[in-house]
Amino acid sequence: MKKVLLVLDGNDIAPRFDLAMEVAVVCLDGDEKPAEKKDIVLARPSSEALCELVASENVHAVICGGIEKDYIQYLAWKDVSVVHSVMGPAGIALSRFQTGTLKSGDILFEKRKV
Repeated sequence: MKKVLLVLDGNDIAPRFDLAMEVAVVCLDGDEKPAEKKDIVLARPSSEALCELVASENVHAVICGGIEKDYIQYLAWKDVSVVHSVMGPAGIALSRFQTGTLKSGDILFEKRKV
């Protein structure tokens, strides 16, 4: 089972990894379908606390907004893939991750009709 951590700001991907106070850990089964979801509220925003959470939850992938290069390298060293600089609804980000179409820098907000 693969675990994905989404760094959240309400229902959207949080704009910054280091300022986020909530995350969702989603377990994906062998067919990449969500089998379980755990919402976690952090006591305070902290990149270090998020990295510790990633390790303690045995997360395989992180989906987040802006993140410092040092933390990307640290997580990669821990064998965690990081899809960063993502903007938009967390549900869409997770769906795209499940299908293998989410990539760093994706903007997932719907375009407004003028």
